[in-house]
Amino acid sequence: MTIDERHHDRRRLRQFLDGRARAEGVERRVLLRLLAAGGALGAAGATLGAARPARTADDPAPGILKPLPEDAFTVHGTNAETRWSALRNTGFHTPNALFFVRNHTATPVLSADDWRLTVWGDGVRAGSVEFGLDELRSLPATEHTAAVECAGNGRGFFASQQGETVSGTAWRLGAIGVARWRGVRLAEVLRRSGLRPEAVDVQPRGLDAPYEDSSGNQLGRVRRPLPLAKALDDVLLAYEMNGEPLPPDHGSPVRVVVPSWVGIASIKWVGDIEVSTVPLYSPWNTDLYRLFGPGHPEGGSAPLTRQTLKSAFELDWDASLTAGVPQKLTGRSWSGAAPIRSVEVSVDGGARWRPARLRDAPRADRWVRWSVPWTPTAPGPATLLARATDATGARQPERTAFNEQGYLFDAVVHHPVRVTAA
Repeated sequence: MTIDERHHDRRRLRQFLDGRARAEGVERRVLLRLLAAGGALGAAGATLGAARPARTADDPAPGILKPLPEDAFTVHGTNAETRWSALRNTGFHTPNALFFVRNHTATPVLSADDWRLTVWGDGVRAGSVEFGLDELRSLPATEHTAAVECAGNGRGFFASQQGETVSGTAWRLGAIGVARWRGVRLAEVLRRSGLRPEAVDVQPRGLDAPYEDSSGNQLGRVRRPLPLAKALDDVLLAYEMNGEPLPPDHGSPVRVVVPSWVGIASIKWVGDIEVSTVPLYSPWNTDLYRLFGPGHPEGGSAPLTRQTLKSAFELDWDASLTAGVPQKLTGRSWSGAAPIRSVEVSVDGGARWRPARLRDAPRADRWVRWSVPWTPTAPGPATLLARATDATGARQPERTAFNEQGYLFDAVVHHPVRVTAA
């Protein structure tokens, strides 16, 4: 089944403007703000079994199951950020043990034998269809290497580099990982569920505990709608990660993987998928995951979709390097819009730039590794910069336009190191 995305989006927008849209957990005033952006997306309701919390031990991240050694992770409450220095010799794919964790609540412990996926709504002919894990595994399998990246990756640099106050977890650049995902295409599951031609939105929802925001608002389980055109394109229902069954912290037994889009779209621990003939809204594409503030449309931008352009060094922050000793600076660059075309590196704070050697064939949906030799000469502080250009011609800017929630930071990051005497 093919869909013209522009025609599809125009139809959804007409439905929204006509008042034919549904929103669960979203106040009417918030929904109306989207008129300024001309957006349209959603939510709904299905009864799901309660998820059992992962653990309650008194540790820095009690909601995360896997070990979080200090030399590999920085813990941010319910989240764990990968340290780039830990990736230096790991190969192209992020090992499961080093993959960052973004949780709204706690990792649920779910039984693969008891797990069921319910596809439901007025966008499927039968009204409701159920799949078990064995049934999904019996369908044609697809493998796809893709990045999953939090929309707030790099958020900490709004404050530390640009002097601007934003809300949310102060990630540096470690809220990204690239894995080889294996599963079944969402398009295949929708087809077998009896997808109706009138369907416009597809909304996966997770089985983690309902989320309460910092103001005490009950937002329900994490969910975010996809336009049907994207759902039928490259979206995967993944049950394996890097050749292993999906780990609990990364969505076991099944998660959604939405290549090139912000990570909130890749719902973990998916339990149901609503298919709707009208636009859907949830708090995760109305109050959250949109751009607010000066320079953005009054009332906020359209809901975020594609990720932005970034580069990172595989090096500790304030790493110590020895003067006169040859170094091989390595890093990775990526873009949600297109493959990386080139990477440049500066070792003097941006005064001079030189091309880095790309170590991988650039591909969409994933990063490219690169390297450049450098022999530091004089002891003292130094600032390393890396900037990427993708196949669309976009290049990382010196500064990211401010938004209140600190999303989509894409500016060149100033990475400090200290050169010591031999």
